[in-house]
Amino acid sequence: MSDIVLSAGVRANLLQLQKTADLVTSTQNKLATGKRVNSALDNPVNYFTAQGLQNRAGDLSNLLDSMSSAFNTIQAANNGITSITKLVQSAQALVSQAQQTSDTTVRANLASQFGTIQSQIDQLASDSGFNGINLLNKNSSTDLTVTLNETGTSSVTIAAVDFSSNGLSINNATNNWSTSADITAASTELTSALTTLRSQSQAFGSNLSTVQIRQDFTKAMVNTLQTGADSLTLADSNEEGANLLALQTRQQLSTTALSLASQASQAVLRLFG
Repeated sequence: MSDIVLSAGVRANLLQLQKTADLVTSTQNKLATGKRVNSALDNPVNYFTAQGLQNRAGDLSNLLDSMSSAFNTIQAANNGITSITKLVQSAQALVSQAQQTSDTTVRANLASQFGTIQSQIDQLASDSGFNGINLLNKNSSTDLTVTLNETGTSSVTIAAVDFSSNGLSINNATNNWSTSADITAASTELTSALTTLRSQSQAFGSNLSTVQIRQDFTKAMVNTLQTGADSLTLADSNEEGANLLALQTRQQLSTTALSLASQASQAVLRLFG
């Protein structure tokens, strides 16, 4: 079987038509995906650079979840401190009442109420955890470590404390507060506990601020990385739309040129008819 021989004119127009068809397919793909770089074949430098930026953005996005969890853990502990502080202040009110009376029965009743508040302090300290971590119950929890960057070289650790009545050195109402010395001792313990609570509340507030700032920074960095990756790969839909229109016009012209070249060959053959 002999090969089909095409004239130079037909072959040139056919080649041009094939190239145009490839460009049309490529442009349509860009419009469909919204990207001008869809693989390393399109532009290896831009493709791999954008991939690296997207990978880092993904790693940082994963850290945002742990930062959010850490933020809530610290907030839960801070809420616990706020409530424990109110209980300690209520206990101080009982001490103040006990100091104003010498009636041992009244003092014993106040001492009983004091014991109830102690129990509530213990329960609050035990209930101030989030996602398995309780920063107010050191005996049953661990310190909280928050990773702040994708390489793990930046982090912050928040130490857990014991804010039960025992941890705050709030003892039982000794001798049912039968003596003024017992009441004074309780008052001193409560004053010291309030100082400890307020100091720790400030520390947790600082930790919250740090985590919040890093959250905001990480969100901004993720946005910057994604924007950078997009600028390397995204297509301009208006430009690609205009390109497609021009290519379709070229394709029509190439088809016409191919038809004319074919007709010319046929005219030559008719000379021998």
